[in-house]
Amino acid sequence: MKTFLTPITSLLFLSCVALAKKPNFVYIMVDDAGYGDFSCFGQKKFKTPNVDRMSKEGMKLTDFYSSSTVCAPSRSSLMTGHHSGRGYIRGNKEIRPEGQHPLPLKAVTIPEVLKKSGYVSGMFGKWGLGAPGSEGDPMNQGFDRFYGLNCQRQSHNFYPTHVWSDRKKVMLDRKHYSHTLIADECLKFIRANKDNPFFCYVPFTIPHAAMQSPEKRIAPWRKKFPEFEKMTGKYGGSVITNPVAAFAAMMEHMDEDVGRILDLLEELKIDENTLVIFTSDNGPHKEGGHKPDFFDSNGPLKGYKRDLYEGGIRVATVAWWPGKIKSGITSSHIAAGWDLLPTLCELSGTEAPTGLDGVSFAPTLLGKKKDQEKREYLYWEFHERGGKQAVRMGKWKGIRLNVRKDPNSPIELYDLSKDIGEENNIASKNPQIVKKIESAIRESHVESIIFPFIK
Repeated sequence: MKTFLTPITSLLFLSCVALAKKPNFVYIMVDDAGYGDFSCFGQKKFKTPNVDRMSKEGMKLTDFYSSSTVCAPSRSSLMTGHHSGRGYIRGNKEIRPEGQHPLPLKAVTIPEVLKKSGYVSGMFGKWGLGAPGSEGDPMNQGFDRFYGLNCQRQSHNFYPTHVWSDRKKVMLDRKHYSHTLIADECLKFIRANKDNPFFCYVPFTIPHAAMQSPEKRIAPWRKKFPEFEKMTGKYGGSVITNPVAAFAAMMEHMDEDVGRILDLLEELKIDENTLVIFTSDNGPHKEGGHKPDFFDSNGPLKGYKRDLYEGGIRVATVAWWPGKIKSGITSSHIAAGWDLLPTLCELSGTEAPTGLDGVSFAPTLLGKKKDQEKREYLYWEFHERGGKQAVRMGKWKGIRLNVRKDPNSPIELYDLSKDIGEENNIASKNPQIVKKIESAIRESHVESIIFPFIK
């Protein structure tokens, strides 16, 4: 009897362990890619087959928003679950000689929260939330492994003088394409932690300016876009010939590395226990010779990076999780980057911090729409270019400009269900909706000493 029960008991135990195994998370966030920069979202001039694969085999999120319209606040909100109206980092504030204003130690980040549930966390790419060795250094914010570029300014050249590996400065000879180094280290982390629950944060630097790619990759695109061969783009100390061809090469390169990540998950047989989300940190830029209008980078949307119109903050997003997320489905659920923290907490069975602005969209990912918590609105603010505030409230989008000059400047109102391009301001016809938008702005903004907004 004893010999019969032992294997049965062991089998039941192993089954319970398998069922209780926590999912892995891979969050890939590219830098300055527009809503229309992927073929599954309408791009015609180049292909992104691996992002398309994620969309075909998973979920396409049409109404997903970045946390901000520029780098640092977008990344801060993502990590902490707070929107830019009361987040720690609300703008790109430089610290010389290397780094940006640090995320404080008191901030509670995704890797710190997941660590309580036994997760190992790695970050590969651009950080931008604190100089090396500062309290904002990723190694002081919960990450167990970091490889990439701590400083946003340093990442403006894809052939940098150095990268950071954990707390070690690794000098380079300017011959190494940083994106490739970052992607390789990301794959090493996944392979090394295949038997542990892990959070792999992959903020790729592509396609931020400068528009650089290895020449062997650019060459075919030079032939396709010869009309730009006499054009040069300047950014971050680099002068690039035909930056239009370079942009297509960058996007092709990045997409291949997305494929490498998916293929590795399948090779390791952990794909069915791994959620992969692909998105962008904000809308398309117009720097270093990049021509977003030529590529129709913002698709049907109005605005670019540094705008709070849809083109500056609505980002192409797909979620892939074989066996958990149904294939080929589209969701119009309204969510933003600061929703990631509570979402990963729900999926991992981890207690979420209190006081978050984020709302878990786990039920949407898993096809449980009836369980999805509804929210009244999303809120953004941006300190540059006169100061801007925006609210997405259901189908309504409200925008207030020139806030520094006049905190009570008129609110523009758009019905996104009929006017996704925000062409027809209908504020005068909907005064009650405008009042609701104004109320949302008032209750969302908390003044910051470090990043003063309303002076």
